[in-house]
Amino acid sequence: MNHRVAGTRLLITALTIAWSATTTCAADLPRLDPAVAGFDPARLAKIDGLIEATLAEKKMPGCVVCVGRHAGIAWLKAYGRRAIEPADEPMTNDTVFDLASLTKPVATATAIMHLVEAGRVRLADPVALHIPEFAASGKEKLTVLDLLTHQSGLIADNPIDDYANGPAQAVERIWGLAPLHPAGTKFIYSDVNFIVLGQLVERLTGESVATFSKRVTFEPLGMTETGYLPPEPLRARSAPTEQRDGSWMRGDVHDPRCWKLDGIAGHAGLFGTATDLARYATMMLGDGSLDGVRVLAPETVAMMTRGWRVPGGGFRGLGWDKRSPLSSNRGDLLSERAFGHGGFTGTALWIDPAADLYVIFLSNRVHPDGKGLVNPLIARIASAAVAAIVEPRAQPQAASDRPVLTGIDVLVRDGFRPLAGKRVAVITNHTGRDGGG
Repeated sequence: MNHRVAGTRLLITALTIAWSATTTCAADLPRLDPAVAGFDPARLAKIDGLIEATLAEKKMPGCVVCVGRHAGIAWLKAYGRRAIEPADEPMTNDTVFDLASLTKPVATATAIMHLVEAGRVRLADPVALHIPEFAASGKEKLTVLDLLTHQSGLIADNPIDDYANGPAQAVERIWGLAPLHPAGTKFIYSDVNFIVLGQLVERLTGESVATFSKRVTFEPLGMTETGYLPPEPLRARSAPTEQRDGSWMRGDVHDPRCWKLDGIAGHAGLFGTATDLARYATMMLGDGSLDGVRVLAPETVAMMTRGWRVPGGGFRGLGWDKRSPLSSNRGDLLSERAFGHGGFTGTALWIDPAADLYVIFLSNRVHPDGKGLVNPLIARIASAAVAAIVEPRAQPQAASDRPVLTGIDVLVRDGFRPLAGKRVAVITNHTGRDGGG
């Protein structure tokens, strides 16, 4: 038996036992009548027409859409087919999806921020402080923040051949990568960044990003159907993607690099349901709490979801998209406070605190042949959800109420990058104080 396949089966067995032993059922979020949630029901129902048109164009087999406000679910509906090959299956609300790059914010970035809260790591830390091997090839100054905001200058994806001989050698190849650009000079959305962050979680905790995320995020939130390497009951109702080596990927990660990393990585590998993601989104809208359980501090949520300017224009959060060159699935009517992310398999989550709104879209757009297109649809659904809100919304924070940043505050926020290559003797303002006095 191939050592990688054998290793993957052992991991699946181990995680299935752990999943079964520790999972307790959590109550679903309350189902709210759209009017009670502050929506015009007729306007919200326009989502149906948008999706039916996309299904008619055969841009996806099916999807599940979940829209919520006020700590509840106002719209949860399955459309189309879960599978069309090897046998036809209808889509259901409880379908388990390969979340693809939603792994980055929901699992990995959240895990990193748990470690920031615990004082185990700082955003300004060079990654090499915790993983000395990462310093090779000119990466000794790359920071955790550089990776979270995709400003490290590292390649988007290193060659798949680097993963041919198992996870250990694959990680060694990543340690040897050289940046393509100096940090902070170019925005490159990079799976490598988050593979490294997943390794950082493991180095700091002694647990894989799968185990750590389950313990500190998914279990406290009651996300009983979210995790890596889903066990058989969840695999049975998962949406298949494509074929690999003649077999349909169903409960097996679609991303080829994550697959060769035995299904656990910082950039991909997470599986979950719409209602589980609704619990996560409600926690983020609740300043880090859900059902009386504090998962993140309010300050942590604010830090994760603020806009960090990236080279070339646009803003990213910590693991999240805000408004960047990759925001094709962002609804035009979402506020500037909104944050979200998408996944290659046809998934997306957008959260807008100004509207107390989340929009979850999960599809199997790569089934059965890797084709399909859903990002324009996701953006239209998000805008339709915003347009359906009829009650007053939170007003944007007045400019006079925002923290004032002095020159030194701005330099600290931006990692002193504006001074790169310059000779500086003293950095101060005329008072010698920062914004905090």
